[in-house]
Amino acid sequence: MELRHLEHFVAVAEDQHFTRAAERLMVSQSGLSASIRALERELRAPLFVRTTRRVALTEAGRALLGEARRVLAQVRAAHEAVAAVQGVLRGTLTLGTEQCIAGVHVAGLLAAFRRRHPDVEIRLRQAGSGDLAEGVAAGRLDLAFAYRTRPDTDQLRSVPLAAEPMTVLCHPDHPFAATGAALTPQDVEGEVFVDFHPDWGPRRATDAVFAAAGVGRTVALEVNDVHSLLDLVDENLGIAVVPRHFRHKRPSLTALALKGVGEASYETVALLPSEQATGPAARALITLLAP
Repeated sequence: MELRHLEHFVAVAEDQHFTRAAERLMVSQSGLSASIRALERELRAPLFVRTTRRVALTEAGRALLGEARRVLAQVRAAHEAVAAVQGVLRGTLTLGTEQCIAGVHVAGLLAAFRRRHPDVEIRLRQAGSGDLAEGVAAGRLDLAFAYRTRPDTDQLRSVPLAAEPMTVLCHPDHPFAATGAALTPQDVEGEVFVDFHPDWGPRRATDAVFAAAGVGRTVALEVNDVHSLLDLVDENLGIAVVPRHFRHKRPSLTALALKGVGEASYETVALLPSEQATGPAARALITLLAP
C-alpha cells in the first residue's frame, strides 16, 4: 500500500469531490481516480459511492479513513523527528482549542512558540471538546486544548491543565443576586438558562453536574460563543452556569458559587495522540506549558 494512495483517499474523503481533491493535491483528476482504483483493488472493496455531484464513503471507506489519517500523521511525525534531530524544527502544527479555555493563554503560547520555531507553520481550529478529541484521535489535529470528555486510550492521552468549580452568573437585578448566597442545582431548577451548544466543554460540565444531582433543566437560549452568552445574561434574559474564570469577563454580572457539586467539576486538558504519534512540534509546544 503506497502512502500517496492513502493521501489521495483522505483528500477525496474530506472534499467529497474528485475535482476539488485533485486541485488541492495538484494532480490530474485521471491520476487521482487511478490512485483510488488501485487502492480499492488492493483492499478488494469499494471505498466511495460515486454520483454526478459528489462522492460518499462506503462502510469500508469509513473504516479506512480513521486508520489512514493516523498512518499519515505518524509518517509526518517521523519526518519532523528527523528534521528535529538535524537541529531544525519545521513542518506544520495543527492545533485545536475551545473558546476561553482554562489553564492556558492560547494566543500567548502560540506567540512564544513562533518566536522559538519560526519555520513551523501554525494552523488553529476552534471547535467543541468532543470534536477536538475525535480530531486528535483520528490524526487530524496534532494536539488540542479542551474539556476532558473521555478517559485516556491508546490513541488519545491527556495532560492536565486546570480544574475549577462551576459558577452561576446572573443579572444584578435577579432575585438570586440580592441574597448573594451559594446555590445548589435544586435552587435554580425551573430557571431560564443560557448555555453553549452541547459539544462545548462548559455545557458538558454543566449537564454532568445537573444530571448527577438529578435535576432537569431546559436551555432556552443556546449560543456558540462566550460574548453572546454574557450579553444575554447581561440583558436579564436568563442565568448561566459556567466555569469560575468566566466571571472575570463581565464584572457587571453577579457571580454566585454553585455548591454541592464537587470541587473540580470543570477540568481542562491538553489532548495528544499516542507517544509514538506525537510530532516534535507538538512536543515543543507542550514543553512551553511547563511552569
